Amino acid sequence: MNQTLQAFITGTFTGAGLIIAIGPQNAHVLRLGILRRQVLPTVLVCACVDAVLITAGLSGMGALVQASPVLLQVAAVGGALFLGWYGIKAARRAFHPQAMTIDRAAADAPVAIGAAIGTAAAFSLLNPHVYLDTVVLLGSIGSQQAPGLRPWFGLGAVLASFSWFFSLGYGARYLAPVFARPLAWRVLDGAIAFIMWCIAGSLLIGRFAS
Repeated sequence: MNQTLQAFITGTFTGAGLIIAIGPQNAHVLRLGILRRQVLPTVLVCACVDAVLITAGLSGMGALVQASPVLLQVAAVGGALFLGWYGIKAARRAFHPQAMTIDRAAADAPVAIGAAIGTAAAFSLLNPHVYLDTVVLLGSIGSQQAPGLRPWFGLGAVLASFSWFFSLGYGARYLAPVFARPLAWRVLDGAIAFIMWCIAGSLLIGRFAS
């Protein structure tokens, strides 16, 4: 497989595996999608914040880790352990699913565009996991790509973010009845667990096979 395409696909699947999970940000986007209120500004803010943080991770932390072989080894092991743990959490959710519940009649759903942007920014920036996932984890994984391939890795991760948030926001009206059933979450979380474990394995093999 072409190395550029492989880096792009790795970034896409890594980004997707970290973004597609039951959490406050996704629940917020899903709820507004169901209510059909300010979907466009909400998904744009969430995706653009991810894009900025992913870029920061690849240009800053990625370069720092790449400059030190020791840090590169630590990043590979740490990233693999975190991804493995993340996969375990997804697998546990798959075996013990809970249906997503959304209060369709919530009175606090933002109506004005300013309120929608502010709320989406709060969900995106006030969650400490977003920094771990984008700046630290994706930056560390991306730093292990060749310098010429890192932009393609980042592009794949950013594309995954935009695709997910736009699909979730505008497809929510169709997805809500499906994901009200635990079986749908079983399938989704099972796929996330598989992706995380595959990426964790590739990190370890890539750093210690040679």
